[in-house]
Amino acid sequence: MSHNILVTRSSMPDFDEYIEEIKEMWETHWLTNMGPKHKELEKQLKDYLDLEYMDMFTNGHMALELSLQALNLKGEVITTPFTFASTTHAIVRNGLEPVFCDVDPVTFTIDTNKIESLITDKTCAIMPVHVYGNVCNIEEIERIAKKYDLKVIYDAAHTFGVKYRGKGIGSYGDVSCFSFHATKVFNTIEGGCACFHDADFGKELYKLKNFGIKGPEDVDGIGANAKMNEFCAAMGICNLRHVDNEIKKRKLVVERYMKYLGGVDGIQVNPVQDNVEPNYAYFPIFFDEKVFGSTRNEVFEELAKNGIGARKYFYPLTNTFECFHGKYDVNKTPVALHLSKRVLTLPLYADLSLEDVDNICRIILECKK
Repeated sequence: MSHNILVTRSSMPDFDEYIEEIKEMWETHWLTNMGPKHKELEKQLKDYLDLEYMDMFTNGHMALELSLQALNLKGEVITTPFTFASTTHAIVRNGLEPVFCDVDPVTFTIDTNKIESLITDKTCAIMPVHVYGNVCNIEEIERIAKKYDLKVIYDAAHTFGVKYRGKGIGSYGDVSCFSFHATKVFNTIEGGCACFHDADFGKELYKLKNFGIKGPEDVDGIGANAKMNEFCAAMGICNLRHVDNEIKKRKLVVERYMKYLGGVDGIQVNPVQDNVEPNYAYFPIFFDEKVFGSTRNEVFEELAKNGIGARKYFYPLTNTFECFHGKYDVNKTPVALHLSKRVLTLPLYADLSLEDVDNICRIILECKK
């Protein structure tokens, strides 16, 4: 293999297509503050994702953080540590206390059998994560939330375009938040959105992303600046035209990985879920070193020697971050801890060649002893 392979590569339209999309900005000089590109992309995404209401942000993290703020929550939020830093930090930065629930060993999403034992009189919400594009146990989460009168905010960063039981994944929960980061299935360079059902909540959210401004002479809230600019929106408009084809190409890559790695003793792969239309966002594998004969770290290093950038995603767990100074007991989430020490996500993007996939699989299988 004569070239380096990164774990991901951003999808981009043809250069001329993007230039054509942004050309009118040199006439309008409208570069940000919910301009025509922002409005156009928002309309297109509402249709594509089958949403009732949505608002767009400068990134997916601000969608999460400001959604929590708009809900005006106090107390504890049940979530998982097997996630990216953004999930946990959005909770903490709102003055809320994360309570870490373990994950399911097959789907890697929140273990709904363990949620109720964590609920106290301080619990105000559940923030589950659709990990690697795997859909959480939505029905059980909804049942628990209704029983205890809790809000549900889904971190749906990995699940753009995913459908569950024929409905867009963004239509579940009180709020679902997507990331449009450059590394995602669909990107706006940087960006994100929140999807919701309550128009009044939307007004509060819109205000919070624009400095708390309610009107030209009326600022009745303390907000942030989380507006998506026109260049990012234009990139989104271009990428949305091609995203279905990008997902089809990603599917071919995943199928090739499964051909060689599915069913290998000592390797656990991502599940195929019933009633889910997937987006092929990630290809994680988990090593049982006692069976496979090599550890995750040994495979990682062997891939790196060959110019292949796999990723330990998610490692470390968020409940072990140095910034929390040992506040949380990682032994209370043993499944998440076990998975984090054994996971590698392999390179996956639309234009990854099947020949490269074959070589990646060959190197991994040569590590088996």
